[in-house]
Amino acid sequence: MSLPLMTEVQARTTANVVLAAVVIGAAYYVLKTPPLRRKAWQVARLWAAGPLAAWTATEVRRAWDESASARATASYIPPPPASGTRWGMAEPVRLHPQLPRGKR
Repeated sequence: MSLPLMTEVQARTTANVVLAAVVIGAAYYVLKTPPLRRKAWQVARLWAAGPLAAWTATEVRRAWDESASARATASYIPPPPASGTRWGMAEPVRLHPQLPRGKR
């Protein structure tokens, strides 16, 4: 009697389960061993201060640039409002409101 062949989906699922078990076991061992735990925190701090910070700055800059290009390619950009008025409103807006006379 021969065993049925394993499909690719079953092989991937089995590999993922085995890999997850190994990672969880290694994390448990590192967290339970004080010297390894200290070393792991040192590495995590260095990573957060170096590559993670650089990656975050790069992504923020890329998002900023993409949002600027999206704004520049908009099909219609309304003209700025007349001086002293709100967008679409006729009433003037005081840029520096004066305090009432009794509050000075």
